[in-house]
Amino acid sequence: MAGIKTLADLKRKQEEVKTQIDLRDKAENPGSQVQVKVAMATCGIASGAKNVMDFFVRELPKRGIGAVVTQTGCMGYCFAEPTVEITIPGKDPIVFGYVDPAKADEIIERYIKQGELVDGIIPQNYNTITNTD
Repeated sequence: MAGIKTLADLKRKQEEVKTQIDLRDKAENPGSQVQVKVAMATCGIASGAKNVMDFFVRELPKRGIGAVVTQTGCMGYCFAEPTVEITIPGKDPIVFGYVDPAKADEIIERYIKQGELVDGIIPQNYNTITNTD
């Protein structure tokens, strides 16, 4: 590891450590944050999911929204890629389809910030099986 030789080196190291601590804190209590899961299977990547994920990673902190942005595998909605699952604390997850950066912007501004539903929701087509014994 290269030593710290300048004030700029020290500030870079400080930011690295702060980022690691922030990630650890978020990982210990993810339910307290908005959770954004971007489907990054082959079909999602081919449809532009990387740009969508980069947009969320860049824009959520800029807008003062505490969020954990992660990638996930196939959600089974290949026809609607890129797909993104958003979970707001205290609410059920919602999956949005055909998400590009413009749609991601709308999701942040209208759904995450204002709680207003927006077009592009993929309806749930299954129910959880519960044991009645």
